[in-house]
Amino acid sequence: MAAEHEQEHVRVAVIGTGFGGLGAAVRLRRAGVTDFVLLERREAVGGTWHDNTYPGCACDIPSHLYSFSFAPNPEWPRSFSPQPDIRAYLEQVTDTFGLRQHIRFNTEVQQLSWDAAELYWRVVTSAGTLTADVVVSAAGPLSEPRLPDVPGLDSFEGKVFHSATWDHDYDLRGKRVAVIGTGASAIQIIPAIQPVAGELTVFQRTPAWVLPRNDRAISRAERKLHSRFPATQKLRRFALWGVRELETQVFANYPKLLPAVEQVAKLHMKRAVKDPELRRKLTPDYRVGCKRTLLSDDYYPALARPNTHVIDSGLKEIRGNTLVSADGREAEVDAVVFCSGFYVSDMPLAHLVKGADGETLAESWAADGMNALRGTTTTGFPNFLFIIGPNTGLGTSSMVLIIEAQLNYLVDYVRKLDTLGGGDKAALDVRPIAQHAYNAKLRERIKSTVWETGCTSWYLDAQGRPVAVWPGTTAEFRKVTREVRLEEYEVLRAPRSGAGTAARRKAPLLAGSVSGGAAAGEDVR
Repeated sequence: MAAEHEQEHVRVAVIGTGFGGLGAAVRLRRAGVTDFVLLERREAVGGTWHDNTYPGCACDIPSHLYSFSFAPNPEWPRSFSPQPDIRAYLEQVTDTFGLRQHIRFNTEVQQLSWDAAELYWRVVTSAGTLTADVVVSAAGPLSEPRLPDVPGLDSFEGKVFHSATWDHDYDLRGKRVAVIGTGASAIQIIPAIQPVAGELTVFQRTPAWVLPRNDRAISRAERKLHSRFPATQKLRRFALWGVRELETQVFANYPKLLPAVEQVAKLHMKRAVKDPELRRKLTPDYRVGCKRTLLSDDYYPALARPNTHVIDSGLKEIRGNTLVSADGREAEVDAVVFCSGFYVSDMPLAHLVKGADGETLAESWAADGMNALRGTTTTGFPNFLFIIGPNTGLGTSSMVLIIEAQLNYLVDYVRKLDTLGGGDKAALDVRPIAQHAYNAKLRERIKSTVWETGCTSWYLDAQGRPVAVWPGTTAEFRKVTREVRLEEYEVLRAPRSGAGTAARRKAPLLAGSVSGGAAAGEDVR
């Protein structure tokens, strides 16, 4: 198979088949681009919704908003859908839009390198090598589980697994189980396993703000209505979107309203947790929204059960089968479930991508942290685009909205490449000054939001730089990515026969462009 793919060349190579990858494939086909492949390391589509199968796994965004606008699903069974239904939806999208012919399953990307002479990417995979004019990274920020470096973990005699690599063959019934972490995965896992575990110990380094989820089954009448009258589903989606746009405005621009949100969360806790000492442990000391605000109706009741114990301190070390917290408390357990998140601000793929100057993406970001122009392209890496790139994460709304905005940018990018090439090959490389100006304004704006008020979160990297969060509404991001502005790029053209290496030529200044990169951040207000 490797020999078969060595000489293969495609117009676009897409990495991943989650929402980002499948969405890119649909939009490319609709734009008339059919010469593309999707490289998927697993045996099936779904991305994070394929990998995460832990008990209680579900989305914390309403189903009718957490789906493609071009592929509405009137048959969502619940207002917040569980993982199997989301995975089934993505399978349905794959078949409805005829995407399987483009997918290479069990094909893991091992290295990408830019060929400046040929103006294409050389993509080395576990199934062989191919080249591509454009590479789209849709691997997503929740693709590589992060296990903490805990002394003694290797010598633990019981069962250990991460929430994203759940071992369904291991029976938790009657076992002494420790859950490490109290983030988005943990608050779903804890209520699901508490009734069957003999004893459940939760290691909580930092408590989360938790609001009511208000999940419910969507009635047959509602589903029938949406099927017969699609406009009603569009109206429902619009209403859900509007509410979350308002929530984003509160977190970003109206900090005086946040104490009211905190009171709602405290009342939600008080209804389920009667023990004052436990409520003290579970009450955050940071502003709501600084970390991702969580939704659950059964998390607090599970923590209040007699067989659940909350240690409000991080895990420091493991001695045999005994877990020791940072403040010295101990718990002897049979199994450890790490809900320790993913590599978000230091994406592993960055170490595999070598750009025009021979340095990796990780090396390029070493000084200033992960960053990109409009969350989608980055200087020194021509024709390389992110779906869910730096500073595109959301604190309140649906990432599918961000994805669709970036898909608009992708389609316009490919269209402009075709126009610029004039029959010859062309590439676009971000002007450093444009990327710098965009990110300087972006980070300046984040300084005044709740996401940078002192707590540690996945929105920030290890140095405290805000590299993951988008500080505005999804409507604003759609505006930022509505088109590719050529004044922000240099145009690279393939040499004529015998001309040697590819020439780097600046794009002509277009009407409305300015020197100094001032236009680069004009939409980041």
